[in-house]
Amino acid sequence: MNRFAYPKQHIEADNRLSWLLGRLHRTYGDSAYYVHLKRDTLKTAESYVKRYAGGIMKAYRGNGILMGIREDTDPLSVAIDYCETINTNIDLFLRDKSNVMRIDLEQAKAVFPQFCSWIDAEVNMEKALSKFDLMHNKSRTTSPF
Repeated sequence: MNRFAYPKQHIEADNRLSWLLGRLHRTYGDSAYYVHLKRDTLKTAESYVKRYAGGIMKAYRGNGILMGIREDTDPLSVAIDYCETINTNIDLFLRDKSNVMRIDLEQAKAVFPQFCSWIDAEVNMEKALSKFDLMHNKSRTTSPF
């Protein structure tokens, strides 16, 4: 299975890549352009708490990655720990890469023209920027906890 068989000039945006950084390095090393797209840690953690009963948060706590964390541990503190772990892993992965751009999601629309210039992309900027105003994958508004 070749998870990284991307065509030339492909842009892959997938948070699950953070679990495959060693393989990503082995495949592309310093030859790719890497973007670390980050969102405010507290907002991200609050979003994960809304989905705390399943998915990555269920795998991270309890008998999962953290092994032995009590199920009554504050969900927000666990979600913050998860965010900090992932961001630290990505920072370590990027430490020796030449082509890196770090973008705060809250500033992505303003930085997008610079990103396009960086990768030498031909873009209908007005149309592309309008896409930043659309909401996708919006979590439930209340936590089950």
